[in-house]
Amino acid sequence: MSPDQLPHEKGFHVSWDQLHRDARALAWRLDGRGPDDGGWRAVVAITRGGMAPAMIVARELDIRTVDTISVKSYNHQTQSAPKVIKFPDMEVVGDGTGILIVDDLVDTGRTLEVVRALMPKAHVATVYAKPKGKPMVDSYITEVSQDTWIFFPWDMALQYVEPYRGHD
Repeated sequence: MSPDQLPHEKGFHVSWDQLHRDARALAWRLDGRGPDDGGWRAVVAITRGGMAPAMIVARELDIRTVDTISVKSYNHQTQSAPKVIKFPDMEVVGDGTGILIVDDLVDTGRTLEVVRALMPKAHVATVYAKPKGKPMVDSYITEVSQDTWIFFPWDMALQYVEPYRGHD
């Protein structure tokens, strides 16, 4: 993104419908890939962004044990050092074997470094991936450029947008 460009000027806008389709596609990609005869023991959503896709993946794959890990690494649109502020039940997740970690997006991969350190044998899946963070992810659906800002449905409201050219 150029220095004069605001984050929304190279944005990828994701609707609820698109997020649902992409999360279902992620579930289909993960189906049968777990270590327990193809199944998964549990899903751990990285909050907050991973909660919606994790719910969809858990439903599609009939995974009943769902937990969260809360890692704060953004303050609005500014990234900072990731910090775990809520842990999953570590007696359930252990080293991550059979655990499916789900997030909406991997950006730089710094959040996933922290999560992987806690559950090194887990399978990490994101709906969207940027190039810098892609090596931290085992499965994803859509890659976007590093300089693209993704606007998720929970970030947006409907409003008029000026056309790129012309005014009518």
